[in-house]
Amino acid sequence: MKLNLLKKLAVSSLVAASLVTVASAKKAEQKYVIATASTGGTYYPVGVGIATIASLKLAKKNKLTFSAITSAGSGENVDMLEKGEVDFAILQGLFGSMAWQGKAKYEGQAKKNLRSVSMLWQNVEQFTVKKDFAKTGNVMDLKNLYGERFSIGGRSSGSRVSAETIMSSLGIEFDKMNIQYLGYTPSSTALQDGKVQGMNTPSGPPTSAVTNAFASIGNDKIRVLDFDANNLKAINDNYPVWTPFTIKAGTYPGQNKDINTIAQPNLLVVTKDTSEETVYLLTKTIYENLPFLNTVHKATKAMSLEKAIAGLPMPLHPGAAKFYKEKGINIPASLIAK
Repeated sequence: MKLNLLKKLAVSSLVAASLVTVASAKKAEQKYVIATASTGGTYYPVGVGIATIASLKLAKKNKLTFSAITSAGSGENVDMLEKGEVDFAILQGLFGSMAWQGKAKYEGQAKKNLRSVSMLWQNVEQFTVKKDFAKTGNVMDLKNLYGERFSIGGRSSGSRVSAETIMSSLGIEFDKMNIQYLGYTPSSTALQDGKVQGMNTPSGPPTSAVTNAFASIGNDKIRVLDFDANNLKAINDNYPVWTPFTIKAGTYPGQNKDINTIAQPNLLVVTKDTSEETVYLLTKTIYENLPFLNTVHKATKAMSLEKAIAGLPMPLHPGAAKFYKEKGINIPASLIAK
């Protein structure tokens, strides 16, 4: 997404957040914060978009305002939710599943205070490497980066966790790489400057970090690696959250062939203590204004009411469940909060 549009959205969000009328002054304004990720991915612009439209629609009448902040990604977002530093957050499906179930880094520390609001869009795996290392074009080419600098994502990011999960499932020893813990934009800059030979940027395409790399380096010098059916099966044997995904030719500058990769879902989450009315109004506002979000980032075009609760790894917040029931969506028992 163009930077000037993002700035306009951020300004619009701040303006909307400041709308207070004398007639409604008796009702205290309630402010909510949405944690996203780095600016070079999809989480941040979509988070800003959600905060903007929610504030514009809910500030005057309901005295609810929202703002979006950057973060290191899903890992830090879970921590901030638990500490009460933010109210909502966007998480990877994999990370949300780990946190809710108490697996991996959350072993014995399941985050049962989390509740789902909505599935958003798919997080598409994009391992971009210099073509000198892409001997076959398949993800197994990452083994060619042993001893080389590779940016895996921020230390506390879901990007890092998903990359490590994928590579471990495929027998790719990422500890043999010279791992760099960079956000999306720094990763892209480092790739363009030759300071890393590859980067991991799972996101909803087109991803600005990948777009910038293709525009600067050229399609003849870098490649986003493919996954085949055997790769997918090996990965899903551990965490069955991924599905095949095709990045159509022309998505990135000079990209003349489809990229056959995989994707996992992203979701918006909240803590169970957030008021039912607030979550209901936010959920309602999101789905009544999808055309606006579509102008913020193309990844949101995958959003729809029909897909809103598909693949959620944790129960719905009662406020979100109320909205979906009103829309005639059948909510399975597994998604009803106890």
